[in-house]
Amino acid sequence: MAIRALDVTVPNALPEERGWGRALSLFVRKNPLGAAGGLLMLLLILAAALAEILATHNPIRTSMRVLVAPGAEFWLGTDNLGRDLWSRVVYGARISLLVGVSSTLMGAVTGGLIGLVSGYVGGNTDLIAQRLMDIMQALPILVLALVMAAALGPSLINTIIAISVVIAPRAARVVRASVLAIREFAFIEAARALGVSHSRVAFLHILPNTFGPFVVLVTAQLGGAILAEAALSFLGLGIPEPYPSWGRMLSIAAAEYAQKAPWLVIYPGLAISLAVFGTNLLGDALRDTLDPRLRGS
Repeated sequence: MAIRALDVTVPNALPEERGWGRALSLFVRKNPLGAAGGLLMLLLILAAALAEILATHNPIRTSMRVLVAPGAEFWLGTDNLGRDLWSRVVYGARISLLVGVSSTLMGAVTGGLIGLVSGYVGGNTDLIAQRLMDIMQALPILVLALVMAAALGPSLINTIIAISVVIAPRAARVVRASVLAIREFAFIEAARALGVSHSRVAFLHILPNTFGPFVVLVTAQLGGAILAEAALSFLGLGIPEPYPSWGRMLSIAAAEYAQKAPWLVIYPGLAISLAVFGTNLLGDALRDTLDPRLRGS
């Protein structure tokens, strides 16, 4: 007797939101402050990308209209050389993001590679590398950046290098800690048992699994890099004239013009504060999202 197969029709599941849209919506609901920080960073990125459109004047062109208060013609006023402050603040976003992102990535990648090799190889290699990182971290962040900037000289490239040297030891520590945990996992032991080369194990099996802490590190250090650039420029060791750097604007205005032209201090200082505040909020939210130990809290 032939058995007739049952025709079971599974009802269509409800359509679900998938991909980046769903992940972004969930992130905004669970981390509203982090989303606010991301929005601030997005606005800074748009300001930097559209600086030519947003600027109302040439940011480096001087004029006889010195120390003009904010108004219809000069939205944020002018500085002691008659340059439009709004245009300089907008173009300053480009300088700050360029230095911040470049130095953070350079320092994080360099330190990450040191941490990967140090944690995976171990032994004397790990001992020597970590003692060097300890020596670099023994100095305060700003002091080390000042030493590097003074040795290299004030320029855009040298400022990026000076700040990246400060970030590298912290990146090395974060990546090394992840590598020490991951290298003991069963899939790493299985790869070694199959005869996979050490370089392949390190770069194809261990390194991708450090991506979460690496992203958190980069985001968290970005605000510090922007602040370090502003501090170096304020002290005359960062971005030289005529580049419109926020720190350089404060350096020129703080001592002599802070009382009679307070807008020269308020607006560049507000821009620096918003940039650092936004990156810190976003970094904290990404840490809470990507760190498995904090997901349940």
